[in-house]
Parts: sequence; C-alpha cells; structure tokens
Amino acid sequence: MLAVLAGFSVVWVVILVGFFAGRANVLGPDGSRALSRLAFFVASPCLLLETLSRSSLAVIFSDTLVVAAASAIATAAVYAVLAKFWFRRSLGETMVGAMSASLVNSANLGIPVAAYVLGDASLVAPVLIFQLAFFTPLFLMVLDSAATRHRTTLPGFAAQILRNPVLIGTGIGLALAATGWQPPDLVMEPIRLIGGAAVPAMLIAFGISLNGSRPLQADGGRRADVVAASAFKLFLQPVLAWLLAYFVLGLEGHLLFSAVVLAALPTAQNVFVTAARYERGIVIAKDTVLLTTIVAVPAMMLLAWLLA
Repeated sequence: MLAVLAGFSVVWVVILVGFFAGRANVLGPDGSRALSRLAFFVASPCLLLETLSRSSLAVIFSDTLVVAAASAIATAAVYAVLAKFWFRRSLGETMVGAMSASLVNSANLGIPVAAYVLGDASLVAPVLIFQLAFFTPLFLMVLDSAATRHRTTLPGFAAQILRNPVLIGTGIGLALAATGWQPPDLVMEPIRLIGGAAVPAMLIAFGISLNGSRPLQADGGRRADVVAASAFKLFLQPVLAWLLAYFVLGLEGHLLFSAVVLAALPTAQNVFVTAARYERGIVIAKDTVLLTTIVAVPAMMLLAWLLA
C-alpha cells in the first residue's frame, strides 16, 4: 500500500509542477499542447517499444485484456441505454456520451500510472491495443453513420489506425517480444532515452491543462449527461472490472489491482476531438474529460486503499 501511495505521490507532484508552470506561463500559451504532442508522437511510442520488447506476450495478452474490453463495452452499453431512453439524446450525442463514459486515457495518464503506480508500463498495452484497434473505430463508424458530412470507408479506418504512432510503437515492441530479438544498444539507447521523456511530459502537460478548467457550467445544458458519464467512468467501469476480474476470472493481488486501476483512468482527451469533428456532444465530451481528469487520481487512490 505504501508503495502504491508513493507512486501516486510522484504522479501528483509532477502534475502540480505542471500546474504551477502553467500558472506562471513558463511555456507560453501552447505549452500543454506542445508537450502533449511531443509525448504522443515521439516519446510514448519509444517508451512502449522499449518496454514491450522486454515483456512476455503471455502477460500482455492475458486476462487483463478481457477485463479491459468487457468492462468498457458494458459501461458504454449501459450509458447508451440511459442516454437514449432517459435523456432522449440523438444517436450522435449518445455515442459521444458513451465514449466519454468508457474510453480511458490510456496514453497521457495511463502510461504514467502504469509505470509509477503499477510498476510496469507494459500493463497498459492491452488497453491501448483494444481501444486503438477496435473500440474507437467502432464508435467512429457509428458516428459516421449518424453524420451527413463525414463518410469514411473501412480501409480508411484501417489506414487511420495503422498511422497512429502509439500503435506503431506498440506493434514494433510486440514483434520484438515475439521474436525474442533485441536490437543493438546503439539503436535501443536513443529509443530508451527519448522514451524517458514520455511520462514527465504527459504529466506536466496535464498539470498545465488544469489551469482555468471549469466543468459543469450552467449554460452548457448537459449537466446530467456529464455527471452520469463521469460517474460511469470513475465508478461503474472499475466496479465492473473488479466483478469480472475477481469473480469470473479469479484474478487476485497485483493483477486484480492493475485491472481495476486501469479501468478507473479518466476519459480520453481524444473523445473531445471526435466530438468536435462530428459536431455532436461537444459539451458532454469537454466537461467529462475535465471532470474525470481532475477527480481520477483521488479516485484511484481510494481504489488502492480499498483493494489493499
């Protein structure tokens, strides 16, 4: 338990450094965006490549993947029913709300949490693979069908997925792990060095982004949707993950803890990007991302205490 709290403390300290750097405008108005892009396009792929290349495929493609997939799909389905029949939202808004309730921030916060709290960055790989290769494209196909101006073919989706730098780094790392071949140090050392920038860059960017965040404004008109999506994301999804992992798959100890914590990660920031692109559920996506991002780390600390 002390080791887990120490890991969360490291995460919070770096986030606070980013917050105060943002308050002081140290990196300028685009500091958070620049750091996020550096982490996503350059550092995170290197970190995942290097970490996964030394991992066991049996660990990566294990029950953790089943828990991540089943808990996310179930959470999205329950929210979709609530939004459609209780809130009476359109298909587009319902899909964006379901994304907000179930799609976790597996990169920007998932990698730091996996590295410093769970002790192994490769633990987040099953979640990344499931979301990038299946879950997100599924939502986009439904949103495409609900929109009139955006029509994307299946090959187009496949090309978009394969161009994702995080997925490329993950794929190369998995290939190295499968073959057992390790590139020479001349190749791996620069990758390892660049990958080391991923976690601090993500957390500092996250801290900067918290400046001026004010979710649940009255003029948005979607408070009920945001509260429901946030509650589903931070509480329902982890509970479903725990029920499946413990009672169905028989996971215990660190594997159980890892599965539940990863399910409790906040809403992925690309949900807002998707909402803006399709012009559906923008307020729901924006406010849920902000609210879950602010509350997620305390919620995960509570989970750590409950599962200790």
